[in-house]
Amino acid sequence: MSVYEHEAYLANGELKSLTAYQGDVLLIVNTASGCHFTKQFTGLQALYERYHAQGFHVLAFPSNQFLNQELKSNREIMTFCETTYHVSFPIFQKIRVNGKEQHPLYRYLTTAQSGLFNKSIKWNFTKFLINRKGQVVKRYAPTVKPEQIQADIEKALLST
Repeated sequence: MSVYEHEAYLANGELKSLTAYQGDVLLIVNTASGCHFTKQFTGLQALYERYHAQGFHVLAFPSNQFLNQELKSNREIMTFCETTYHVSFPIFQKIRVNGKEQHPLYRYLTTAQSGLFNKSIKWNFTKFLINRKGQVVKRYAPTVKPEQIQADIEKALLST
């Protein structure tokens, strides 16, 4: 199984198959615009700009499961990310990253790479690095800043 077997709706309503990213390195992040970690959008955008030409993408999946920190509509989320943080990577529609209504992509991600104590996502800005084969390479806690992932991204970009 791989991330390529999944699809999700972009914030603009377009259904996007993750096969569109086949052969690329991905960083999948659950986000929230009202979170203390929201400023990580700056670092995520910097990584995207630096490595995009080499086949690297950041995919943001907003979620409102942690203290209601994502109350905006999908369009408002996209506008907020674009205007406040100049984000140019894809923002998807709000999803559930935990629980019985967990999005199938996050079911796959959390099964492939458990967290510290269990599979569930603990907070906003948990990150998953995906290799060119669509497999989860590593999971990062929300406190890990995007800049701290740079060496792992470079390594993933070099592997086939």
